[in-house]
Amino acid sequence: MSNLDMNSRLAAALLALALPLAAQTTATPPPTHPTSNPYTGDLSVFEDPGRAEKLQIDRVMDTLKLRPGSNVADIGAGGGWFSVRAARRVAGGPNGSGTVFAEDINPHAVDSIHDRAVKENLPNIAAVLGAPDDPKLPANTLDAALMLRVYHEIAHPPTLLANLRASMKSSALLGIIDHPGHGDDHGINPEVVRAEVERNGFHFVHQYDFTKGDQNDYFLVFEKP
Repeated sequence: MSNLDMNSRLAAALLALALPLAAQTTATPPPTHPTSNPYTGDLSVFEDPGRAEKLQIDRVMDTLKLRPGSNVADIGAGGGWFSVRAARRVAGGPNGSGTVFAEDINPHAVDSIHDRAVKENLPNIAAVLGAPDDPKLPANTLDAALMLRVYHEIAHPPTLLANLRASMKSSALLGIIDHPGHGDDHGINPEVVRAEVERNGFHFVHQYDFTKGDQNDYFLVFEKP
């Protein structure tokens, strides 16, 4: 056998070994999806009298381990529907009341939440004007955060999740409630959300279905390692 033939066979063997390795090490491209325009309409639409029962919001707060003294963020708080309920839950802790950071990118919503907190005598609500990719919350502060039907509106999930993660304590919980959809129809499928959140530094804990009574919503829970 000539040296040329031997070299050709050696090269072919090396290529055959390299191909499976390359297949194993090539990263799966991140899923991409469209997003919905953030809601800027009448905030009263969030105040359905039956909403708390449909979402089982007390069970949501139990799952996120909200208790007196906890600090929690309501990301995309809208009119503050969840914020006021969380504020009552975390008030009166042994070391002082917990704080609810009611964040939204809509200045009108932030003003409305501030007025509502004053009217309902909930001084532990801090209304925060965030940015589309940064909720602008203090670092290493949160015990939990909730995105209630807002994830499908997030245009830059990796950046927002990185900034949110920085504001969370170790072992803090992140809850995401949404309903199935394609991103641009005010819904997003849970497997897309899970893949993005896990890829951006959170550990998946569980998917709950007890929120399905409200527009077929699902409830994903993640933990900051």
